[in-house]
Amino acid sequence: MDKKTRLSTLWIFLTLNFIFCDVFSLHYQKDLQNLLNGKVGDTPITQPFLLLFSIIMEIPMLMILLSRLLKYRANRTLNLIVAMLLLILQLSTLFWGENTLHYKFFSLIEILTCMAIIGLSCQWRDEVAKPLEFTPII
Repeated sequence: MDKKTRLSTLWIFLTLNFIFCDVFSLHYQKDLQNLLNGKVGDTPITQPFLLLFSIIMEIPMLMILLSRLLKYRANRTLNLIVAMLLLILQLSTLFWGENTLHYKFFSLIEILTCMAIIGLSCQWRDEVAKPLEFTPII
């Protein structure tokens, strides 16, 4: 499997983990009650909050496509930057408020996936085509 496909697959995996963590949170009574009261933890759910959350969630979904479409240099650089930012964001959420066991579990998977994207991107070297070799016919 080439690097672009591997990276795109890791972004798909990361996105699904983000989504399912949020879905599972709806099954936890305290989190569901907070949502029904218009809060995520102690943070009120407002239009700007939802827009920011939407942008954050759009980033890994966009990386699914960009990992397949961008050329080497931009692809490698963007994968490194975005994975590092999401890694920092995910690590920081572990210290905000109380976290459920399922949230900690998904966070661990998300952190490891970001680290895998960073590692794969760091190891990625441009496969420069070898020059054509001409063999004399004589």
